[in-house]
Formats: sequence, C-alpha cells, structure tokens
Amino acid sequence: MSEGFSSGPIETLPADDGGKQMAFVVYILYFVGFLLVLTALAGVIVAHLKVKEASPVFQTHFRYQIRTFWIGLLMLLVGGALSLVLIGYLLLLFWMVWTLVRCIKGIMRVNEMKPIDNPGTWLW
Repeated sequence: MSEGFSSGPIETLPADDGGKQMAFVVYILYFVGFLLVLTALAGVIVAHLKVKEASPVFQTHFRYQIRTFWIGLLMLLVGGALSLVLIGYLLLLFWMVWTLVRCIKGIMRVNEMKPIDNPGTWLW
C-alpha cells in the first residue's frame, strides 16, 4: 500500500445540486445583461434547457427567470417605442428597477435554497 493515501471515506461534491448553480448563473447572466445584452439571451436559453431537469425548488427559479426575460423584453419593446413620446423612458426605468429587484430576490432565495413563492407573477 502506498503511503499518503487515506483509508477513510473520500469526500466528493454531489453530482447534482438540483439546479442551484445553474439558477445562480442565470441570475448573474441577467445582471451582466445590462451591459452585454447577449448574456441575458444566454441566460434564458439556459433556463429553458434546465427547467425540466431541476429539482422542484429550482424549477420555480427557472420559471421565474424565463418570465423575467420575456416580460422584460416586452417592456423594453414597448418602452423603446414609447420613448418617441417620452413616456417610454419611465417604462424603461421601471424595467431596470423591476429586473434588478427580481434578480436580487432570486439570488437571495437561491442562497437560502428556497423556491420562488409565485414564479408566475408579473411583479416581484
């Protein structure tokens, strides 16, 4: 027997965290999306791919993230069109705050290993 090897149990990381890491990554991609739009697109693609294989807790996060992207895109399109008459700038500001609140809330819930209470909501 070679020296330096332990005969005790070997600690390994779990093979599947239920989607926790990927849910966290999607929220980070959304944050970076404020600067680089394509990262938000990558985030929603990841969320769509992972939603069915995640644990029930993290399925709620992925659904919430998917809705955050699509509702946010709708707000951006309407706000962009309405910015021609100035009211759109208020909608764009609301979108920014709305997205930040949803992502911060999501990251806090991921760290606590808790589901999103109402992933279908249009608010927070």
